[in-house]
Amino acid sequence: MKPRQQRMWFVAIIFSGIALATVLVLLSLGENMMYFYSPSQISKGEVPRDAVIRVGGLVVNDSVVHDDKNLGVRFKLTDTANTITVYYHGILPDLFREGQGIVAIGEIDAAGQMKANEVLAKHDENYMPPEVADALKTAAEGGSMPIPDSHTHK
Repeated sequence: MKPRQQRMWFVAIIFSGIALATVLVLLSLGENMMYFYSPSQISKGEVPRDAVIRVGGLVVNDSVVHDDKNLGVRFKLTDTANTITVYYHGILPDLFREGQGIVAIGEIDAAGQMKANEVLAKHDENYMPPEVADALKTAAEGGSMPIPDSHTHK
């Protein structure tokens, strides 16, 4: 093989390796994406049952029930149009309270309730996660949040 052909093969192998690495990174990112849903979307059944998702809304007043035997807590989350039940086992953030905007991360069970792995609360009085604010605004207007591509929820 001539030196010029060797260089061309070398360049072709390098570019192929870079392309393969890029494809693998993009596939990995797609599988690990966590989509945001509103309580209305969950109530309508627009959420995959086998995916870890984020749900945001306001904690309904007088809905927080602590389990005396363990760290479990059950509460209702609303976007002002629909309400879902969230179950969380663990220590809640210090800023968690009724009427508070929160984001819960977890899975939806067969009954349409969320089993949260993590609960996040806003950090001051003026902040609300953008997704929660958008969901509340959309629900108030009677609309629906866009549904993420379903092919990524395999």
